[in-house]
Amino acid sequence: MQRPASAECRTVLADGRIAIVTASRRPRANRADVKCAVPGSPALAARMQQVIRLARHTEARFDSREQVVVSIDGAPADNDRGWELAAVLADRLVRGIWQPGPGAIAAHGWSDAWHEGTGISGGAHAAAALARACPDAFIVTGAIAGAIAEDAGASVATGNPAPDSPALVLPHLGALSGHTDPASAVSTARAWFPLHSGGVHDALAWVEVSVAPWPADAPGMDEEETIAAPELNAVGQLAIRQVLAAARHFDGRALGRWRTVVRFSETRFHGNSYELALVMADRLARGREFVPRGRLIATGCSGAWHTGRVDPVQELPAKLALIVRQAGAGDRILLPEGNIPGEIADTVLAGTMAAIRAQGATMARIARIGMI
Repeated sequence: MQRPASAECRTVLADGRIAIVTASRRPRANRADVKCAVPGSPALAARMQQVIRLARHTEARFDSREQVVVSIDGAPADNDRGWELAAVLADRLVRGIWQPGPGAIAAHGWSDAWHEGTGISGGAHAAAALARACPDAFIVTGAIAGAIAEDAGASVATGNPAPDSPALVLPHLGALSGHTDPASAVSTARAWFPLHSGGVHDALAWVEVSVAPWPADAPGMDEEETIAAPELNAVGQLAIRQVLAAARHFDGRALGRWRTVVRFSETRFHGNSYELALVMADRLARGREFVPRGRLIATGCSGAWHTGRVDPVQELPAKLALIVRQAGAGDRILLPEGNIPGEIADTVLAGTMAAIRAQGATMARIARIGMI
């Protein structure tokens, strides 16, 4: 079937306005894979780009030769997220990923786990407003409790729409094609690392890695192209991709097998001491590490992840003190070797080990991954 040059999906904003999300295709020509525009709100445009990229993670195949330009003709409020599902569907419509048939499409819903394609929610009042404003449209909404489209003559909540008013409740993106929840094929793991600046905002942050199998019959791609970190800028994304691709090279058989999404609880940090936590979260998600009873807390970096080497990080004593303050029972703490000056190493480590054991946690100093 020939793909459309453009596609539209209507949605309802929090203030009751009906907005149209439009997606169009054009040759990529070294441009970004997705470009988004929201009138007067570059922050929401960036959020729309994130949502679309995360949702693409659930697709079995992805053709990156074209750029998709997505726009909305009305600016949603900053806390309005109901347009997210419409943006995802418009992107899939224009690329031919979803083909519901002729006619208008209207959607309302949001998710905190687009990269897993699951947890899609919707608002009852918004769905009813869509049904009234777009009586001839195919209405798609996130999961809501109760019947919400009686005005359109359809029982959307039960998934049994009347013939004259088609509708679909979408708890997960797999339902678009009649499949099971795509999250069942996604493995997700987190590891924590210390954010240390010497101030009151010092804390443990987490990095989350989600992996899904790369289809055996899918076109081959460079390992770095299968790794996405949509919340980071281009420099940050490149660093993430290089670290994971190199660390997987050390595994031997890990390359070319996964599609990966990386997320951080806090993206405003400097330095590379998060790298060991990132690598360990990836290894946990891929089943390469034993799962700790509590959290896995790590700090470390490397100039040669492809050899499995773990290098020292700056300010380790201060970061270690932060870890000790926030560690709990069952936590596993990993530190690089050779980071504490020899004359104080014994004193620092002896006190630290005693404090960690008292809290029910464990600690190891490592020189290489895979040898823990």
